[in-house]
Amino acid sequence: MPEYKAPLRDTKFIMQELLDCETHYEKLGYEDATPDMVDAILTEASKFTEQVIAPLNQIGDQQGCHWNEGVVTTPDGFKDAYNQYVEGGWPTLSQDIDFGGQGLPHSLNNAVSEMMSTANHSFAMYPGLSHGAIATLEDHGSDLQKKMFMPNLVSGEWTGTMCLTEAHCGTDLGMLRSKAEPNEDGTYNITGSKIFISAGEHDLSDNIIHIVLARLPGAPAGVKGISLFIVPKFNVSEDGQKEDKNQVACGSIEHKMGINANATCVINFDNAKGYLIGEENRGLNCMFTFMNSARLGVAMEGVAAAELAFQGSLAYAKDRLQMRSLSGVKNPEGTADPIIVHPDVRRMLLTQKSIAEGGRALISYLGQLVDITHAEKDETLKVEANNKLALLTPIAKAFLTELGFESASHGVQVYGGHGFIKEWGMEQIMRDTKISCLYEGTTGIQALDLIARKVLGSKGKLLEVFASEVAGFCQHNATDENMKEFIEPIMKNIGQWQQLTQTIGDKAMANPDEMGAASVDYLMFSGYVTLAYFWARMAKTAQQKLAEGTDETKFYEAKIKTARFYFQRMLPRAKGHVACILNGADSLMALDAEDFTF
Repeated sequence: MPEYKAPLRDTKFIMQELLDCETHYEKLGYEDATPDMVDAILTEASKFTEQVIAPLNQIGDQQGCHWNEGVVTTPDGFKDAYNQYVEGGWPTLSQDIDFGGQGLPHSLNNAVSEMMSTANHSFAMYPGLSHGAIATLEDHGSDLQKKMFMPNLVSGEWTGTMCLTEAHCGTDLGMLRSKAEPNEDGTYNITGSKIFISAGEHDLSDNIIHIVLARLPGAPAGVKGISLFIVPKFNVSEDGQKEDKNQVACGSIEHKMGINANATCVINFDNAKGYLIGEENRGLNCMFTFMNSARLGVAMEGVAAAELAFQGSLAYAKDRLQMRSLSGVKNPEGTADPIIVHPDVRRMLLTQKSIAEGGRALISYLGQLVDITHAEKDETLKVEANNKLALLTPIAKAFLTELGFESASHGVQVYGGHGFIKEWGMEQIMRDTKISCLYEGTTGIQALDLIARKVLGSKGKLLEVFASEVAGFCQHNATDENMKEFIEPIMKNIGQWQQLTQTIGDKAMANPDEMGAASVDYLMFSGYVTLAYFWARMAKTAQQKLAEGTDETKFYEAKIKTARFYFQRMLPRAKGHVACILNGADSLMALDAEDFTF
């Protein structure tokens, strides 16, 4: 398994130099988020993730979780590491001070979460899901519900889950059958079975708070008849004290392709005591708070996979001797040259690097948008931030996870045959990462959400908000000769993005399948263009630092060279997606279902 090293320098470059987090935090009133405080938190997070969490990654994969009559035991070291995580105050970073949080920016917490996810994907999921539960309660819970559940969730003493999926329905939540019967005291009896519940049962926390979708008696059919409930593993008094065991049981845990150290559970509710969140039959609206939080977290998993695969690949490529360079001997003292001299290995390394660093910039930008939605007093700016989040969340979730998986595959490839062997750890990254392409809506679901709901559904307004920002950056740098190689391709692609949107919309009016046929290619095109914008911004920042004079010349030059790689070797992929979109749905839909044979 690669020895994880937190990318502190790159994280600080993006937060402090590219996105100017100091000014951002001052403007929003995050008084405690001083430069010294930010540096201290990032430094301590790097130590914790490198020294405590990362060493458990391979152990967790090898041992996995164990189920015994409803009790789930996590791998060796996980419980102690989680206790250290709680004792260190890490769960409270960006949470509301009214419930014991530190009230620091969400974007700062994102940087810590990325380190956690890269160091140990399985471990990071246990506290990661609690953030969605907290956000849902914070936005939609009653004062009493917040009093009962928030303090212990915020502290990390309790953890949370999201319970949506049932055996007969995955994405199509309108088919769910779990039911909720009202009681005279205002509570509900929840009955049903949920599957694929990450962190649904474990031995890390004293209580697990399930956020559950279910139907009330007489509720309308489909998604219009879904309500949302809080169902704790142990019942909770009104003053937030744990009481007797609720009628919640873990029926089994899944035997999975990856993330073996995170328990993926079947959770059975048998007249379990629950509490309605928000209004009756409006549960899906409330649940989107959890899902959107989770989608940003999953996007981060894509960045984490690219980073860890890159770190492992780079170390191996510098050390492994194989063949001589095509352009002449580079290691005359050795029997062969290190494989990093070979162009194809460079292709894979630079692909990983450009995805990890570009994705980190996008995720950090989204984190700042979340900060704005929480702390900005100007409603106009708040609405604009929400609109950008609405557009970019499905892009980040699907695009970064697909490219994160690609990066993991390159990691195996760089190692060659050794990459296929478990002891090196590269195949684990690939196995652990694939689930990120499925979580919180598959790539196809995110693509439909993007084109149908976010872009066409807003009549192009959401796209226009972000496109205007990108165009503004391009116009501001239009006369800068050093930026010409970046600005011209972006402007061309931004124009094409808007043209493609119109083309798909026009075709879909005549044939709705055209929208589905174009959707994934449209999302991937959008992703490549979006990341190009952030790579152009990073190149500009690096150029400015070099012009000012710096003792980190190589760092900034590497940024510009990686940006150039992205524009010359990654962004051209967008053209292939354009061709697929323009070729339409006919070839996809030509075969009748019965014609698919083997």
